[in-house]
Amino acid sequence: MRKLSGQCHCGSVTFEIASDLHEITTCDCSLCTVRNALMVKVPDTHLTLLSGEEFLTLYQWNMKIARHYFCKMCGIYVFHNKRAAPDHFGVNVLCLNDIDLSDIPVRATEGENMTVSQVSAKPHWPGPRI
Repeated sequence: MRKLSGQCHCGSVTFEIASDLHEITTCDCSLCTVRNALMVKVPDTHLTLLSGEEFLTLYQWNMKIARHYFCKMCGIYVFHNKRAAPDHFGVNVLCLNDIDLSDIPVRATEGENMTVSQVSAKPHWPGPRI
């Protein structure tokens, strides 16, 4: 397992993950689609925040289970604690240093049909309503 370092655009948030990057995932939920997320899934024990905790801002929506972290200085999505796998993080692979993504397979994951419970959900957000 490789140790890979990463950071947000401005460098305020730095982190390290342990991963062999066997695959990159996309997601078709409304949030991932808008932010054009490319992620690697790692167990929560394989992500270490090195610096910048004070620069992280939390975004939650819908059922408020997943926790999406962005740098409040540059606005870059760095990682999120997953709704479907709460003991894992999805990490923005484009924040990782010195990696070549051209040979890593990309797998589309399905988030479009996740339940939408937020009363103010926009009509164009996919998913069954409860």
